[in-house]
Parts: sequence; C-alpha cells; structure tokens
Amino acid sequence: MVVLALTSLMVFGQVPSAGPTRSGARAEAVQYLYPEQITIPAGKAAPIAMHFRVAEGLHINSHVPKDEFLIPTELSIPDSSGVRLEAAEYPAGKEFELPVEPGTKLVVYTGEFTIQAKIVAQPGDHMVEARLHYQACDANACLPPKTIKVPIDVIGK
Repeated sequence: MVVLALTSLMVFGQVPSAGPTRSGARAEAVQYLYPEQITIPAGKAAPIAMHFRVAEGLHINSHVPKDEFLIPTELSIPDSSGVRLEAAEYPAGKEFELPVEPGTKLVVYTGEFTIQAKIVAQPGDHMVEARLHYQACDANACLPPKTIKVPIDVIGK
C-alpha cells in the first residue's frame, strides 16, 4: 500500500518548478550546456559529448531506472533533421534513497551529466533540435514528464 502511494506520488505528484528568473520566465529543471556547434565528417558516425545540468535540489531518473513505472531519461533526434542518432551512451546514475521511504533506492542524475552520442550527418549545415525527455523530482514529489529542445548546429563536411 505504501509503495502504491509512493508510486502515485512520484509519477503524478507536482512540486513548484524553479522560481522565476529576472525575465519572469521559469528556469528549466534540466539545462543543455554545450556544444552549440560541431563539424563532423558527412556520412560517418562521429562521437559528440552532450553536456547537461539538473537544477539544484532536483534529480531525474537515469536512462535505466530501477522500476518500470519510472520515466527514463532519453535523448532523441528528429528524423527530418538531416542528422541521425546512431547510438547514445548514458552515464551511470547515482543511487538516491527516498526520505519518505527509507530503503527505497532510485538511480538518478543530479548536477552535471554527459551523454556520449554517436551521430551521422548528411552533407551541409543542419540546425538540429534534439530532444531530451525526462522527469524531474525533488526528495518528496515529481514534476510532470517533460521534453526540452537541445539545439545544436551540426555541419557535415
């Protein structure tokens, strides 16, 4: 019963997002840091390290969470972008114990983390809007799942 209540809280619970910024907009729970532009050989798989930061006080589930009801973190690139995501290697998550359920451990990302991607670009300049899908939580509740845009200019030469 406690696990079911905890599951509902984690999946459907909401907490306020980071406070308003000076512009009045709310900060994202996860921010894409860099790179902004890369040049790779056209038609060949090339490695790219994509750097992200989770807002302080929050965590997101790893790519392979411990329980099937948890939302995994996933990187994708739209098929129509001229760039194909061949593979993505996600970092190992860190264990996080829920204060409301001692003994229940999650595997999460906090702070800065890097996804090692292999991409293939067609010749030319492609303004790609990759996507990172995740669910951010604090120690007590979770925000709804979200997908952020990850803008990167990929030049295939």
